[in-house]
Amino acid sequence: MKAVICFGEALIDFLNFNQSQQGPLTLPEFRQYPGGAPANAAVAVAKLGGNARFVGQVGQDAFGDFLIQAMAAYGVDTSLVFQHASARTALAFVMLDEQGERSFSFYRDQTADVLFNQQQCDPDWFDNNSILHLCSNTLTTEAIADCSEHLLRLAKQQGALVSFDVNLRHNLWPEGEADRESVNKLVYQADVVKFSKEELDYLSAGDSPTYIRHCLQQGCRLLLATDGANSIHYHTATHQGEIQPPQVKAVDTTAGGDAFIGGFLYALSVIDNAGAQIGRPETLEPLLIFASHCGAHAVTLPGAFPALPTLTTVFQALAEQGHQPEQFRTIFGSPE
Repeated sequence: MKAVICFGEALIDFLNFNQSQQGPLTLPEFRQYPGGAPANAAVAVAKLGGNARFVGQVGQDAFGDFLIQAMAAYGVDTSLVFQHASARTALAFVMLDEQGERSFSFYRDQTADVLFNQQQCDPDWFDNNSILHLCSNTLTTEAIADCSEHLLRLAKQQGALVSFDVNLRHNLWPEGEADRESVNKLVYQADVVKFSKEELDYLSAGDSPTYIRHCLQQGCRLLLATDGANSIHYHTATHQGEIQPPQVKAVDTTAGGDAFIGGFLYALSVIDNAGAQIGRPETLEPLLIFASHCGAHAVTLPGAFPALPTLTTVFQALAEQGHQPEQFRTIFGSPE
């Protein structure tokens, strides 16, 4: 089983779960959850039974301690999580509408995660039997972007597969919107890239067919485009297709995309010769069906880490949707 090494931000999600009335005031109530897209992906891999490691930096504060403990509680290797001596742990306040859709307010100016530097990176973290996963939230300042590119180069030099979840949060960028050139620089270097439909439209400046061809010409092996409850589209150099995710009632979409990509990374970690296999639809489509059930499960529960599924949960959901369990046991084995 390959090691899945997730790099980036671990932060506190304060999720607006209720409100109370005190006199004339309506007071939002927030609950503290561990989060951060790459941290969520690492936990998703670990909860499915994979070999997940998180690389990043939090503060030497109660929030940082909580994040390390939370990841470790779900089986993530946290030996490469640094704690900055003075910078604080990043925070995000997450508001939900009636459909469970999110809006974010971030507290992330010079926090510990964006102060991670190249001197903390080590090529020995990677080999040709590992996967590096990262997101665009470590591109929002010049220093952390340089560090992310450096880590990607180290991984590629050691023969690791690179996964990039675009995961744009425009309000984290100084200009109020993501810099297309900075994000696309990493897109073009990754083997596997996941976009939402909105992210694909934004990065392609509205011409997604031309953009997709260019990404594949640059060397991307697989492009995945999700669209909420709608079809997931995939593109390789030789094939394209779509998968319909299961239909569920969304309670909180916070970890849906992270559960999907975490499920897919777990799938890549258990198959042989993953880089070549993802170019074959007969191999790729079962992996995407599996990952789509991971994402669907996560949106039915609040928060991120607690909402991510186990292998048993996903197998049960696959069976309920009429999929043949043996097809997936052949790939993943049987849940313990």
